[in-house]
Amino acid sequence: MSAVVEMKSQNSDAQQIAADLMRRARLAQKIFADADQARVDEAVRAVAWSLYKPEHARKLAELAVEDTGLGNVPDKIIKKQRKTFGALRDLLRVKTVGEIERDDKRGIVKFAKPMGVIGAITPSTNPGATPVNKALLAIKGRNAVIVAPSPLGYRTTEMVVDFMREGLAQIGLPKDLVQILPSPVTKDTTQAIMEAVDLVVVTGSQDNVRRAYRSGTPAIGVGAGNVPVIIDETADLDSAAQKICASKIFDNATSCSSENSVVIVDAVYDKAIAALKKAGAYLANGTQKAKIQNELWKNGKLNRHLIARDMQTLVKGFDLPADAASSKYILVEETGIGPQYPLSGEKLALVLTVYRASDFQAAKETVRKILDFQGRGHSMGLHTTNMARARELAEDLAVVRVLVNFAHTFGNGGGFDSGLEFTLTMGCGSWQKNSISENLNYKHFINITHLVVPIPEDKPSEEELFGPHWTRYGK
Repeated sequence: MSAVVEMKSQNSDAQQIAADLMRRARLAQKIFADADQARVDEAVRAVAWSLYKPEHARKLAELAVEDTGLGNVPDKIIKKQRKTFGALRDLLRVKTVGEIERDDKRGIVKFAKPMGVIGAITPSTNPGATPVNKALLAIKGRNAVIVAPSPLGYRTTEMVVDFMREGLAQIGLPKDLVQILPSPVTKDTTQAIMEAVDLVVVTGSQDNVRRAYRSGTPAIGVGAGNVPVIIDETADLDSAAQKICASKIFDNATSCSSENSVVIVDAVYDKAIAALKKAGAYLANGTQKAKIQNELWKNGKLNRHLIARDMQTLVKGFDLPADAASSKYILVEETGIGPQYPLSGEKLALVLTVYRASDFQAAKETVRKILDFQGRGHSMGLHTTNMARARELAEDLAVVRVLVNFAHTFGNGGGFDSGLEFTLTMGCGSWQKNSISENLNYKHFINITHLVVPIPEDKPSEEELFGPHWTRYGK
């Protein structure tokens, strides 16, 4: 068989797979489309419980680590349950059926409608939690969802989809409201699903994000993380260090919201380093830094054998002294930013790059340069007691989220002490060519009909609108 004929055959097979999944999804969604709010919320609870259930959360966490080698079981259990619990809280507080908003002054009433079938592209870093999070949002909008997982985490995603389907069947709803792309997942089958569904939501590789945007289907994709945080001279250093440690080490730094650089102002640099070490950091020396950089990147790409691994694996891989294994993560001091300085980018590992800045303004410029290199649009953090500085960062820097005095991983994707929506999908705005500049939430999974009635005329005079221009520049 020639290469051209083989490619046509593969494309035909992919189209057939997509067509079969879509047929079942359409039938299931049609049944669910007329559900009232109570029934929708019953479905949302069932899907959430299918992952939150302790024995399910543990089984999925163990399988995810076994299959991908990424992260660790205890933190994956916490992540699955925390994210699912938080998302359920958010979703049960909002309406997505019938009238959802009324503005009598403007004469507008809004009604929510389903979008149809959602294509959910999910990553290997969260093969259990992300599919459920997207399914919850889809089901809340009375949609069906087809999950296209990373091949590396396929068994985990397949299991969680089975759990969700069982949960739906238990309450008398069609299992096919949630489906998974059959194995082996290929670029062709993923592309076919992207082209067939009514909305694509992509978390994971930037290649998949770009392919989704080119699919001809409305798409929501997210950008790469590379979170920098500032510690200024007003910060509670011990508190900042403890939060950075807890956030950095969570699930072995698999989160895109994990701190990748910390920029410390000179006035408290030594004290801050001491606080970070006290909280669990190991400070690498110059020779060790070179080894870390050379091993963490191979042929310009992150080394899959070292990302999202525990400290014992890193100590061995980086040839660090044995006592480093008793630490929780590694600090590496750096001065450069950009392609020639890979430590200034996202690492997905228990390695945190440290920069010294002369003052807050210099720290802000360091953060700007880091984000311009990688992670622009995503998020940053600040440890301070000076809220005017937080406002300055929010006004001046190209990020969607500025978190103040947070363990960044736990606040950025929603937290019980954070007003951001619980999600595993963070939009980065046009800075990373994303269609949203907020956390993915239920509003992105509904269509809205506007009922419009006449109101008293609201037509200002020409003088009101053009007066300032006439006064300054003439008619």
